[in-house]
Amino acid sequence: MVTHLFTSESVTEGHPDKLCDRISDSILDAYLAQDPEAHLAIETMATTGMVLVAGELKTDTCKNVHVDTDKVIRQAVKDIGYDRPEYGFDSEHICVLSSLHDQSADIDMGVCRQKKGKKLATGAGDQGLMFGYATDETPEMMPLPILMAQKMAMQLAKVRKDGTLPWLRPDGKTQVTVEYVDGVPKRIDTVVVSTQHAPVIDGESDDEKVHAIIEKAMKEKVIRPVCGKWIDSKTHFHINPTGRFVIGGPCGDSGLTGRKIIVDTYGGMGRHGGGAFSGKDPTKVDRSAAYMCRYIAKNIVAAGLAKQVEVQVAYAIGVAHPVSVLVDTKGTGTVDEDRIAKAVTEVFDLSPDGIMETLNLRRPIYAKTSAYGHFGRNEPEFTWEKVDKVDALIKASGVKVASKAKAKTKARNGAKASA
Repeated sequence: MVTHLFTSESVTEGHPDKLCDRISDSILDAYLAQDPEAHLAIETMATTGMVLVAGELKTDTCKNVHVDTDKVIRQAVKDIGYDRPEYGFDSEHICVLSSLHDQSADIDMGVCRQKKGKKLATGAGDQGLMFGYATDETPEMMPLPILMAQKMAMQLAKVRKDGTLPWLRPDGKTQVTVEYVDGVPKRIDTVVVSTQHAPVIDGESDDEKVHAIIEKAMKEKVIRPVCGKWIDSKTHFHINPTGRFVIGGPCGDSGLTGRKIIVDTYGGMGRHGGGAFSGKDPTKVDRSAAYMCRYIAKNIVAAGLAKQVEVQVAYAIGVAHPVSVLVDTKGTGTVDEDRIAKAVTEVFDLSPDGIMETLNLRRPIYAKTSAYGHFGRNEPEFTWEKVDKVDALIKASGVKVASKAKAKTKARNGAKASA
């Protein structure tokens, strides 16, 4: 038996970098709600008492699009939970600076291609490479370490917002180390949780007593409800290992859009391309093609063509179709990888227009993606999580998958396949 450990981390929506992702995506949503064909690239920086937003945009002048960015920013900050002065950062008292300007005409010329007044296929908004990944080790087809870390981060937010643990504050981080035996996850070896909290909990202000309360609550209300079946007597726990975490959010550390790309994707198990997601409209293939690659990868695994797979595509700016498509099954494929890659190009339209139409991306769905991962979440907005191309892939690959395996796959993914 070959044993190894693999670790992934996540953060809550109140983490300063994730707060910036939320603001960028909230501004994007506000524009897409008025103009589905708006082009945006929004960057946000947050620090003590201040939020700075910068970027480029283009909207249809005939639609008279107007977005009150100050209002959108403050509402995003409030929704996350920074809504009172004692947190050191709150929606009412921050200084908001905004510097948005028109998208470069040179970029626009490549994206919105015209020929004698006739619109041609949308070109990729930039060059670059994008990846998608899927594995059969969990029902969500996500690696177990990042899935558990994301769910614990979500649980931290839940017990804070529903009043279960009212002394929690918005900032927090989770980390999970999984032990694999012959490539199969067997148990959780280590759990790390660092959560921002009030200086006084249940009337206690002594740091040691406060820490003891936090440690007990994290195990009972956050860790075990999420990870219980994977935890055993040998699992290690590190909860607020510094002993105190009162100063957090942008007061504790400045935040930037796009600085948590491994948290956004596969926790390091699958590769990530060069570009972050948040703040970018779907003509930016950094975002939309990464979603498409996940959609492709998930359908490949669901079709029984591989137990795990990584899909890579690459684009040139202004060019509608990818310059390369690669399928890597990590040695788990039941079909030659070149045949799967050929099937992928037959079944999926990988042009920006095809991706946006297939996944219905020209709508305000992005604020929801800004925390807890862009993948592995079975929600209506996450159209790239559908498993509806299984039969088409099997047919295009020219093979027959054993009916038993196919039936098992369809049963496991039935709800998603019918979505």
